[in-house]
Amino acid sequence: MNPLEAGAQLAEFIAGHSPLVVLTGAGVSTASGIPDYRDVNGQWKRAQPVTFQAFMGAEVTRQRYWARSLVGWRTFGQARPGPAHTVLAQLERAGRVELLITQNVDGLHEAAGSSRVVDLHGRLDTVRCMGCEARFSRASWQDALVDLNPDWAQLSALSAPDGDADLEAVDFSRFVIPACPHCGVGVLKPDVVFYGESVPRARVEQCLDAIRAARGVLVLGSSLMVYSGYRFILAAQEAGLPIAAVNQGVTRGDAAFSLKLGSDLGQTLQAAASILHC
Repeated sequence: MNPLEAGAQLAEFIAGHSPLVVLTGAGVSTASGIPDYRDVNGQWKRAQPVTFQAFMGAEVTRQRYWARSLVGWRTFGQARPGPAHTVLAQLERAGRVELLITQNVDGLHEAAGSSRVVDLHGRLDTVRCMGCEARFSRASWQDALVDLNPDWAQLSALSAPDGDADLEAVDFSRFVIPACPHCGVGVLKPDVVFYGESVPRARVEQCLDAIRAARGVLVLGSSLMVYSGYRFILAAQEAGLPIAAVNQGVTRGDAAFSLKLGSDLGQTLQAAASILHC
């Protein structure tokens, strides 16, 4: 189906079920140059991301993560909102979106102007000390990483979805991780929810409350293979809400959708917004 036809169907769904809860995944940010995780069959395109347990349990794992992040941040940190982010901000201003739940950690929805956003898995532009709980900007952390590892700043590799890079075949044991600038001893971790780590309960409840009050749910660019997002589809089903999706490929929630469109996400949203005069 071409984006204009898909946009017409999506516009009809949005008009009939506003205000919506929107759930977004990696497919929303691919137009911004951030790779996604899975193929059209819902399978991993690359090795699974590092787990919370592995990151916290071994210095060499943290060295590998931060070395790859130093290289990848040059691209990830410069990413700008794409068409889907822009349209969703317009839909919010038009009163069509009650809450936007994003599984992404790139902050691009907020950069595009959306304000009713729950960053379900946190934000990669913030670093958290697991010891003293201090938080500070990823940009300043990048400077600290480069100061102690100037040779690594010359390396290049393909970007990966979590803001790092596919950097391999190097000796990560020589990478120096700066100390926490506040306590000097805590483990430094991006302020995001890793695999094996739980989403804060208050964040989940905020999303569930919004679904219970919504008239419909719209899924954009997510395979829903991770339970942290899929749980909201289950909640919407329990509440008897209609659910629509725009996603290229299979999703875990296919059986729950009253409308599924496999067209280009950004173009489809733009077409729908034009019809809705947003």
